[in-house]
Amino acid sequence: MKTKTPSRLEKVLASGHFAVTSECGPPRGSDPEVIIKKANLIKDHVDAVNITDNQTSVTRMCSLAACIRLKMLGLDPVLQMVTRDRNRIALQSDILGAASFDIHNILCLSGDHQSFGDCKTGQNVHDLDSMQLIQTVKKMRDEAKFLGGDDIKRPPQMFIGAAANPFADPFEIRVPRLAKKIAAGVEFVQTQCIYNLDKFEEWMKIARDRGLHKNVYILAGMTPFKSAGMARYMKNRVPGMDVPDEVVKRIAGVPKENQAEEGINICVESIQRLKEVEGVSGFHVMAIEWEEKVPEIVERAGLYPRPAVE
Repeated sequence: MKTKTPSRLEKVLASGHFAVTSECGPPRGSDPEVIIKKANLIKDHVDAVNITDNQTSVTRMCSLAACIRLKMLGLDPVLQMVTRDRNRIALQSDILGAASFDIHNILCLSGDHQSFGDCKTGQNVHDLDSMQLIQTVKKMRDEAKFLGGDDIKRPPQMFIGAAANPFADPFEIRVPRLAKKIAAGVEFVQTQCIYNLDKFEEWMKIARDRGLHKNVYILAGMTPFKSAGMARYMKNRVPGMDVPDEVVKRIAGVPKENQAEEGINICVESIQRLKEVEGVSGFHVMAIEWEEKVPEIVERAGLYPRPAVE
């Protein structure tokens, strides 16, 4: 799992340290200060920062431009790229654009259906699916070839990532799907938000039984609840999410003014438990529009200071 120009994220993982990543949602406008402010809140406590790509199909500043902003700040960006909005020409073009700024991490995704967003009648593309996008990045990097067969001058040196959801139905295919992504070329995965720790640990055991933890770095996804209302919403309204009743009851059982603090407590306790799970290589802390809490979570979970790497 080596590239010619390793990103900081890849170096931390290769050195055996727990990696910490987080993410920033770009603004619904062109003001760069929005992304700069978010990045400055978390930069000293993470190894890399994901930039979401029109998440929930809502139009935002493009992921590539926001990643360039992070790169200018000295951070290690993770370019999220969805297949919903671009054909194979545009996908390869944007990969080259990122590589021209020495952006060395990419997360290959399908993207939320456009019916969730602000352009419900927009047409999705999906010329490639997420698995084929993984293969495309690998071909461009390792073979220095476009999909059409032509040579690439200065090929992209990407550390290839993807998402994994241990909780989507049917559960039986979740580990085989991870295996397919690894076979396609994935080197790290960031998981869906984890609240059902028992089920995640079962997923990890099945993955270990197949030896997959030796072939991919698994970063466990963590999202702190701000309130009991948020916990109920994610339990009942967000597809592919598994929030146990006891978690909802716990956060609902404290006064409203203390629920945010309890959400942080749950997140920290979850990280501390999952640090002991064989095959977990790090944590992806998704504090949605709550970036100011990332340093507290990282510090309390014993993941600070971040390691120095060559």
